[in-house]
Amino acid sequence: MEDRLKNLKKVMDKRTFADLTFSEDHQKAIRRKINQQEESDEDILLAVLQLLVQEKTGHELTGLLRGRGILKFENNEGFLYTVLHRLEQSGCIQTNWDDSGAKYYWLKDKGRKLLNKAEQKQTKRRFVFKELLEG
Repeated sequence: MEDRLKNLKKVMDKRTFADLTFSEDHQKAIRRKINQQEESDEDILLAVLQLLVQEKTGHELTGLLRGRGILKFENNEGFLYTVLHRLEQSGCIQTNWDDSGAKYYWLKDKGRKLLNKAEQKQTKRRFVFKELLEG
C-alpha cells in the first residue's frame, strides 16, 4: 500500500473510526453480506470465456469459477449449464463427449472474438476508474 494511503488509514482510524464499535454478530452479518454480492452477468460471461480458452468440463469450470470468487453457481450448477448451452447454440463454444461420458467445452473463433471484445471493454472501464481515482 502506498505511504499516502497508509497515512490516510491511520488518520481515519484515529478520528473517523475511533467511536465505532461492531459486535461480533454485526461483523458476521457484514461478512455474510459481502460474500453474497452477486457478480454481473457480464463478469460471469467474461470469466467463463476466459476459462474456456482451454478445454474444460462443466465440473472443472464450476471449481475454477468458485476459485475466482464467483459463487452464483453454488448449489445451482444448472444455471452454468444453461449459460454453456446458450454459448454453444450461438456458436461461441464447441463441445464434445469423451469415452468416459464427460462433456468438454472450449472456445471457437466466434467465442475468442467475443472474449477479446469483452476484455477490451473491461480494460477501458478499468482505465476510466483509474483516472477517476488518481485524477
